[in-house]
Amino acid sequence: MLEAAGLTAVEETVYRLLITNATASADEIASQTGLAPGQAEGILAALATKGLATPTDRQPRQFTAAPPDVALLPRLQRNADALDQARAAVTDLLESYRSTRRRQDADQLIEVITGAEALRQRLRQLQDNTRHEMLWFCKAQYVAMSSGSNRAEFEALARGVRYRVVYEQAFFDDDGAVDNVIEGVRAGEVARSVPHLPLRLAVADRAIAICPLVPGGPYGSPNEPTAALLRDSSLLEALIALFERYWEDAVPLHVSDSGAVDGADGSAHNADVLGETDRRLLSLLVAGVADKAIASQMGLSRRTVQRHIQHMMALAGAATRMQLAWQAARRGWL
Repeated sequence: MLEAAGLTAVEETVYRLLITNATASADEIASQTGLAPGQAEGILAALATKGLATPTDRQPRQFTAAPPDVALLPRLQRNADALDQARAAVTDLLESYRSTRRRQDADQLIEVITGAEALRQRLRQLQDNTRHEMLWFCKAQYVAMSSGSNRAEFEALARGVRYRVVYEQAFFDDDGAVDNVIEGVRAGEVARSVPHLPLRLAVADRAIAICPLVPGGPYGSPNEPTAALLRDSSLLEALIALFERYWEDAVPLHVSDSGAVDGADGSAHNADVLGETDRRLLSLLVAGVADKAIASQMGLSRRTVQRHIQHMMALAGAATRMQLAWQAARRGWL
């Protein structure tokens, strides 16, 4: 039982006898354990070296046990610390091993997932294991997971995982899609929209991604969907960069108090919301004219120009000037 403290089975037996007998000589220990006197003497000396026994001044020489809390607990703590350090070293070695294997074996980098059920299972596992952030491209016409069926997202949101989701506009034509987006946004999802997405994509903690390899699913080809699970690699970094590029240009989606999604329907908004000054300023901005030059041409201060731009960005729900230009074209402001 005390092997974790560095004692052998026979040392533990002798130490227990010292505790129950208060003091004992090598001959007494030998008679009670069946050890040879020389063996008993050696074990008592080993216990003394480990700080578990102390010789007395009596003759023949007697030994007394050290208190267990003084003798054993510090040894256990040292062993526990050593175990933690060893565990950390093994973890580092395992990561190095996996990194080396990934460089030498493509199977360590890419795992092929075939079939809708297998894909649904891996997507659930991916989200269940996510600790920080999920990145998601949602295209129209689901492949494995219909709109509203991804309940793993709400569980992840509840434990603090951040979801950034980009929807393509055609996604909102699917049955129940708008209601499901409203539910997600209200639960904490940060959503944006773009006219078109190049592929379906899910990225967990910037460490693992799932994306399709060939078309498939209910609205794709009649064949079973085939997807790739990608681990740490240059390809994964490229997919994350692709997401961030689309995220930057996408239009933020907001849920109003009435439960409507603003920015998702793509309908043109009345250009009358802009005055003549705003429309002229917007045309110069879209043409690539710098703020200073716009201010000079329109006889305004740069501060006033920037205030007009911020006003139009707020009206359009745009986070960047590029988004403003795209929204302006959608809404018929140009």
